[in-house]
Amino acid sequence: MSQISDYKQELSKAIEVRRDWIARDIIPDLKENLRAFQSSYTSLYSTFLKKGLVNEDPYKQEAKLNELQTPETGNFAENEKDENMSVRLSNFDNQLDFLVNFYHFDTDFLTIDRIRKIFDLIRYIDWVHLSQDSASINTRYVARFVAQMKTGFDAMSISLMNESMTNLMNSTRAAVGYLKILTEFNKEAYKLEVRDAITSVMPETETPSLAKVKKQFASALPKKPFYPELVEELIREDYGKTGAELQEAVLHSLEVVKKKQAPEKKEVPLKTFLIDSLHSLGAISDILVETASKLDENKALLENKKLSLFKKFIRYMKYVFNSKQEDIIYEIEYTDTTQGRPNKKKLNFTKFRADVDKRIKNLGQLAVSKGVAAAKLEALPEQQLLSFLEQNFRDLKKLTRDLNALDTYFKANVGESDHDHVKGIKPELSTIKNALVKANQKCSDYTALKEEADQLKRLDITKNKDEHE
Repeated sequence: MSQISDYKQELSKAIEVRRDWIARDIIPDLKENLRAFQSSYTSLYSTFLKKGLVNEDPYKQEAKLNELQTPETGNFAENEKDENMSVRLSNFDNQLDFLVNFYHFDTDFLTIDRIRKIFDLIRYIDWVHLSQDSASINTRYVARFVAQMKTGFDAMSISLMNESMTNLMNSTRAAVGYLKILTEFNKEAYKLEVRDAITSVMPETETPSLAKVKKQFASALPKKPFYPELVEELIREDYGKTGAELQEAVLHSLEVVKKKQAPEKKEVPLKTFLIDSLHSLGAISDILVETASKLDENKALLENKKLSLFKKFIRYMKYVFNSKQEDIIYEIEYTDTTQGRPNKKKLNFTKFRADVDKRIKNLGQLAVSKGVAAAKLEALPEQQLLSFLEQNFRDLKKLTRDLNALDTYFKANVGESDHDHVKGIKPELSTIKNALVKANQKCSDYTALKEEADQLKRLDITKNKDEHE
């Protein structure tokens, strides 16, 4: 029994060391990896919506999630493809959002069962082996959608889509590796709990068995699930003929491997992060072109519904004789994020559309990485670039708020007979949101590196001052 007791002490120390390592190195990397996975999927899903390969789920925003749940995987008939894939991919998007933005990432919360749920979710579609011959019906149809997009896209769009696909494949592989580390750790931590609560307090004359442990399990560990395969492993390790070798293998598996020293990276000028951020914002220009086109169609649909035949004639005559057109005013509603309540305002749609066109032009210049516009950016000092970025972030945040409110307004006011003719802009808004996140990340990288450089500079000055004194 002393041998078992000694092993238990060594195991306990090894588990605590590994727990600290997982909390410090593995969980942050896992979360960042899953965030990249979600971002790539959202971008791809938005493209599916934009190209009409799937439809918007009308109940998407109403979903309330309390725990991860893998969407449906069962088969369906070919004529049910549109409805089923639209709902399934929308649900998958919601589940990923819940995982990345609301799930707890710590060693206590990430139990064996919850890790299995994350495993199932990220492998819901087989991104590593995406094929139209896959045994998974969801993977087959996603592969088909991707193939369809490759034949109907421009070269730039295909390149962006391929980048998303590559990121999804790489993120899946990396996440599986992190989750395996967490699973193995949880198994050994679970077996240690069973040892502490049950097998170590049994009489020395009594050899534990699966049945004996199970009999005491509910009272000794009432909140824990019973995993018979892990209890059997424990019994083999502590009481089996090859127990010593098995125990040694467990301790070896729990050893923390130090990270290799990364090669020194070539220093990148900080201004590059700000310019890259502006280029990311520039990509929004093309999205706004599509959005503006949909807004014009929705405005025409709504105004034609509201105008009498006589008013339509008057408007036409004003157009013919170049008379000043009346401004179109819509009363839109949006949620004030600072106060958490709905606000209403009168939006001058005529002026708003003109502002969108100006924004398209200005952002289009930011997207260019060469030429006169790019040279002007390079010539600006960092502080001016940063101020320019912050102003664009504020303007685009307000723009997306108004666009979202307009989307709701058009859908609510055209009437049931024309509801199906309204052009929704949710896919475009999602793409804009992703571009803003990407641009903001580059801006945050700049700020962090700038603060680090300033801190090192201050320390160096202080050090030199102390040496002179």
